[in-house]
This record gives sequence, structure tokens and C-alpha cells, in this order.
Amino acid sequence: MSDGATILHADLDAFYASVEQRDDPRLRGRPVIVGGGVVLACSYEAKRRGVRTAMGGRQARAICPEAIVVPPRMGAYSQASKDVFAIFRDTTPVVEGLSIDEAFLDVGGLYRIAGAPMGIAARLRDRVRAEVGLAITVGVARTKFLAKVASGVAKPDGLLLVPPADELTFLHKLPVERLWGVGTVTAAKLHAHHVTTVGQVARLGEATLVSMLGGGTGRHLHALAHNRDPRPVVVGRRRRSVGAQRALGRGPHPDAFQQAVLAELADRVTRRMRAAGRAGRTVVLRLRFADFTRVTRSHTLPRATSHTQTILDAVLRLHAAAVSDIANRGLTLVGIAVSNLDGDGSAQLELPFDVTSGDELDTAMDKVRDRFGSAALTRASLLGRRQGPTVPLLPD
Repeated sequence: MSDGATILHADLDAFYASVEQRDDPRLRGRPVIVGGGVVLACSYEAKRRGVRTAMGGRQARAICPEAIVVPPRMGAYSQASKDVFAIFRDTTPVVEGLSIDEAFLDVGGLYRIAGAPMGIAARLRDRVRAEVGLAITVGVARTKFLAKVASGVAKPDGLLLVPPADELTFLHKLPVERLWGVGTVTAAKLHAHHVTTVGQVARLGEATLVSMLGGGTGRHLHALAHNRDPRPVVVGRRRRSVGAQRALGRGPHPDAFQQAVLAELADRVTRRMRAAGRAGRTVVLRLRFADFTRVTRSHTLPRATSHTQTILDAVLRLHAAAVSDIANRGLTLVGIAVSNLDGDGSAQLELPFDVTSGDELDTAMDKVRDRFGSAALTRASLLGRRQGPTVPLLPD
């Protein structure tokens, strides 16, 4: 951790919806929902009326009947992200992207040439507004964790510095949900013990938190409640997993439809893995039920692979094991990910060498899609089905 507040967390406000309002003046100042069947994103005007990301489209329109629903334009969002990241990298060489609309920046070495971090952050916000036409919120603090918290508190379209001398005063008055890792389940456990603020978490002590939440979570939250976060801003770190997900809206969704969506996601994920020269061993299935609770199921393969059918077979086995839960609780989102990635794209071959392993088919399909577009080939199970939008991602 640095001695001064030199880490910036820059986060674009309501990114997808803001791009739509930027490109269509008629949408400015009005509630905007991106996506029809499921809310992919919404403007702050819609959020103030109760609309939330991942909400069903019918429910969102009932809450906010005056909302304007627009289809997603992933190409426009991807270009806007590239333009903003170009400004980040022109501001400092030490940039760690978190997603297409947020990043950490370390400006600690720029005092002599660019001045104090708050001035750098203010100029960054002005440039993003002037050159890309979007509002961005920036938090400035001594640690990555606190910089991200600061940007969350400052939203929308804000700038907030947390001076080192005031860190714990600022942090301890916030609700426990501001701590990384505190979701619905963990928050409920803390609330059951009448713990509602970060300051109360800090006063509990590590041993008490471990007994309440388990070893990993307890130690993690104890450290964050005291703003202990030694992680530096890292440039060029390769992602540790490759994944994709699709919101389905409220069902029911037939089993055949669910399997077709999983096949679509497996195609996306494995194609990205091969393009990046990555192979992975652990296959993860993510499910979100109708009550918005989430579960994950995973299976580790005997060797790393980027072979589409091998990954898909593992996903379908995990899905089959969750069929009863899905039937009882409903399903609103599915996602898959592959982790335990090899760093250099190499894969250990096994004897006997099987020349009909299927890699040749993957390679041929990749070449066709690279040349003629991702829609040039599709699975028969997906014919006639509207596929979900491909969410733009940071480069591997």
C-alpha cells in the first residue's frame, strides 16, 4: 500500500444506457432500459423508479411504464470502452482493467509531471466527458478496495477522495454491503447478529467473524474493515477464467431450450479460449433462480482443454444434476466458465494420440467464423431461436 491516496478507481456511469443516451438525444433525461425480455442495463432515471439490472422486462415496464426500451448495441459499447481505455492509458501506464467500463489506475509516480492525484482524476473525468461523451465517476484512495468503495459512494458522475488520515472514519459508517464479498447471504448472516455497518464488523474481531462466516470470508472481511488491502495495480494480468452468461427472463424454460443456451455459451467460451491460446481444467455452471438466489456447480477435468464438445459435455452433466432444483425454483440466468487456465496455451497430449479427437472440427469452425462472422455457422438446436447478445469483454 502506498503512503498517499494515489490509486484511482474509474467507473463509467450506467454504461450501456449512457451510450444510448449519448447517441440519441431524445433519450437524454428519460428512463431508458437496454434489452427487452431481461433488463441488461438501465439509466439512472429508470433506476430511481425501481428498475434494476437482470429484472424481467415485463416487471420493469410495470414499475416504469414510461421507460423507453432499446435493443442492445454491443458494437457501440465496445468502441466506447476502447475510447475510454485509450484515455486511461494516456493518463498513466499503470492501468488494470476490471471490465469494459471500469479500471484501476495508479498515478503515484506522476507528481512531477502531472500533479496531485485529485487533479489527475478531475482532468480524466473532463477528458472522458469531452472526447467520449460519457460521465465517469472516480474514487481516489490509498488502496484498491477503498478507491472502489469511494467511487461507489460518489456515483453518479462524481469524484471523491478519501484522505489516508480519514480512511476508517469514512469506511466504518458505511453499510456492510459495501465490503467486497458481502452479498445477500453474507449480509443476512451479519444482520442476524445485528451487524449492519463496517465499523461494527471491525469491532467484532477476526475470531468472531471466522466463527460466524467461516475462515476465508471472516479473515477477508476483517482485513477489509480495517482497510488492509496490499494488492498493487497490476498491468497485463491475464484473466484466470473465461466465461459467458445469458439472462433468460422468467420461465418456464423447457429443458431442451436450456441445453441449447448452454451449447451457445460453450461455443462462445471455447472459441474465446482458442483465440487467446488458453486451455482450462475446471468447468463451472452458474445458475440464478427465480428468487434471484445463485448457485454454482463445478467439475474438474483430468486435463486442460479448449475442446468445445468436452467442455459442453461437462456443462450438461452439471446441468442434469441441477434439474430438480431448476424445476422447483425456476431459472432466470445461466452461465458457464472455465478456470484453472494454462498460462501458455499448451495442452498435455495423452497416449494413444487420437486423430479424431474433434479439435480439427473446432479449428475449421473457428476459421469459417473468423472469415464470415460468428453467425456464419450455428448449431441445429439454435436454429430459429433468438440468441442472447454477445457482451463485449476486455482483451485476454
